[in-house]
Amino acid sequence: MVAIERGSLWVLAAAMALGLPGAALAGKANDTLVYASDSEPENISPYHNNVREGVIIARHAWETLVHRNPKTGAYEPYLATSWTWVDPVTLDLDLRKGVTFHDGSPFTADDVVFTFNYVLTPEAKVVTKQNVSWMASTEKLDDYKVRIKLKGPFPAALEYLAGPTPIFPAAYFKKVGLDGFAKAPVGTGPYRITSVDSGKGVKLEKSKTYWKGSPLGDVAIGKLEFRVIPDGDTRMAELMTGGVDWIWRVPTDQAKQLESVPNVTVLAAETMRVGFLQFDAIGRSDSNTPLKNEKVRQAISHAIDRKAMVDNLVRGGARVMNSACFIDQTGCTDEGVPRYAYDPAKAKALLAEAGYPNGFDIEFYAYRERDYAEAVIGYLRAVGIRAKLNYLKYGALRELNRAGKVPIYYQTWGSFSVGDASAFTGVWFKGDEDDMSRDASIKALLDKADTTIDLAERKKTYQEALSAIAAKAYLFPLFSYSTNYAFSSDLAFAAQPDEMPRFYAARWK
Repeated sequence: MVAIERGSLWVLAAAMALGLPGAALAGKANDTLVYASDSEPENISPYHNNVREGVIIARHAWETLVHRNPKTGAYEPYLATSWTWVDPVTLDLDLRKGVTFHDGSPFTADDVVFTFNYVLTPEAKVVTKQNVSWMASTEKLDDYKVRIKLKGPFPAALEYLAGPTPIFPAAYFKKVGLDGFAKAPVGTGPYRITSVDSGKGVKLEKSKTYWKGSPLGDVAIGKLEFRVIPDGDTRMAELMTGGVDWIWRVPTDQAKQLESVPNVTVLAAETMRVGFLQFDAIGRSDSNTPLKNEKVRQAISHAIDRKAMVDNLVRGGARVMNSACFIDQTGCTDEGVPRYAYDPAKAKALLAEAGYPNGFDIEFYAYRERDYAEAVIGYLRAVGIRAKLNYLKYGALRELNRAGKVPIYYQTWGSFSVGDASAFTGVWFKGDEDDMSRDASIKALLDKADTTIDLAERKKTYQEALSAIAAKAYLFPLFSYSTNYAFSSDLAFAAQPDEMPRFYAARWK
């Protein structure tokens, strides 16, 4: 790979010198929108991965019962045409007739019942259980009507039904199983998946049988291709030579260079993704870990200059976060939540009080934005915490953490684009595999907040839980993510704050 040098002219010259072979595959002339990213889902099934690239593919190939309008926030009919709350734990939904899966089979109540009951079973091994664990069961009332029974009142039910709960084809999934489904997936979405090539990417083409009147509108671009390109310089070069049409997570310095490159558009926007540190507060990785000491976790929180990281690394509208959620999610608040100002002297004093006046050595894990992780490590070393970076692929690191082998984890979470605090707190503090604190009192507060109908009382309970999380420094929020998008000027593309690129709404100019 030719190193991309500073300055847009040098960048462009280096890119052109590469002679990248992918150029003929992308663009308006071929009606193929090729987009690239550094990560890929370990399993294409939406319930069996939780990386953003998998969420994006899911929104194009599968559909949910409810649609949330990204402009108004209103819930609109989708695979369900209407819904009625029978009581606080019973939701009846009328289903859309005339919809077919990509294999030609009709969409009916059987598919909804199978999907939701399947993902609740231990055998399904759903990666993010919080997305479905609020449901108790689903039953068929007739061929086009279902009843969802909730485990308890859950005000965010429609939000989840409009997000991370796509519907699978029952007969086909039962026939091929999860492994077969991952190789040849089938949905009802505006695009059908035509190939899944591990390590390389996924190809999709516009469904010829997609139903009329969808709230997604008329799909304009004929083919989509997701390419896995781990190296950022290579992604940038591919964009400039026409090998790809769209990239994101472009570092700010490179985004500045791209602004002067012909035929490339650059767009910056804040997302609801939050970066944070998660600590092994219960000693799963080592029964003697210093992280079991609350003062050590507080010291780490005072050691990091989040504002400097936002100003010099993240940029583009990112904000410092003080609570374990994205501030604009329903129920999220930082009012009255303990805050940790950047104070290296206080960090050193807390370490001394905890019995570590000379600091300590520790393993530090991350899977993305290596420069962010290295900046955090630099701050830790400045107060005597000698952290060693272990940089892994997300799937491998997630499983290592779930096995209890990770002391400090630089993590990010986009909440599956769900605009409710439960989509953040419910993953990290409800006693599931990703919970590194296992605090029963916090879980009890979150259980109450998740199921409280009255909004004011719900916010009050979340505030109590978020304050306890911050006081005990179980999780240290860093900042929201701002994403730089760069794409072909032939492409009409609009970014949304939920970090969901809607290629089905894109157009060629």
